[in-house]
Amino acid sequence: MKLAETESRMQKAVEATQRSFNTIRTGRANPSLLDRIMIEYYGTQTPLRSLANISTPDASTITIQPFDPGSLTAIEKAISLSDVGLVPNNDGTVVRLNIPPLTEERRKEFVKMAAKLAEEGKVSIRNIRRDGIDGTRKAEKASEISEDESKDLQDQIQSLTDKYTAQVDELLAAKEQEITTV
Repeated sequence: MKLAETESRMQKAVEATQRSFNTIRTGRANPSLLDRIMIEYYGTQTPLRSLANISTPDASTITIQPFDPGSLTAIEKAISLSDVGLVPNNDGTVVRLNIPPLTEERRKEFVKMAAKLAEEGKVSIRNIRRDGIDGTRKAEKASEISEDESKDLQDQIQSLTDKYTAQVDELLAAKEQEITTV
C-alpha cells in the first residue's frame, strides 16, 4: 500500500467523522441533523434529503417540504422513530420540527455521543495504519523494498496516524464547545 493512498484513506476517515458530528444536535436548527434519517418509500430505504426540501427558516425550526405529498406521513413516522429526539408537526403540506433548547443533561448525552463518534473515527484511522504497515512488511518480505525503506515507511505511516488522530481530537473539542455553549 502506498503512503499517498494511506494518507487519502485517513483524510476520508476524518471527513466521515466530521459528517457524523454534523448530525448531533447543538440547540440550533441545522438541516444536517436529518442526514441519517432513511424513509421507507415505495418499499425502498431512501434518504430524507432525496425526498424533500429541507430548510431552516429560523434558528429553532426546520421545515421539510416533500416533493411527493403522499410521502408526508412516512417522513413524519421516520423522524418520530429516529434518534434525533424531535417531534414532527404535520400541517398537511409541510413537516415542521421545533428545536427546543437543550437541557444540561441532554448536552452531556450529546457530548458522550460525540466522544463515541470520535473514537470510531480514531479506530478507523488505526485500522488504516495497520493495513499500511502490513502492506509495507509484505513488500519488505517480497524483497520489493529494503528493511530501511520499510522502517522509514512505517515511521511515516505512524506520523500520519498521529496527525489525523490529532485532527479528530480537534474536531471533537470544537464540537464539544459547540454543544456546551448555551
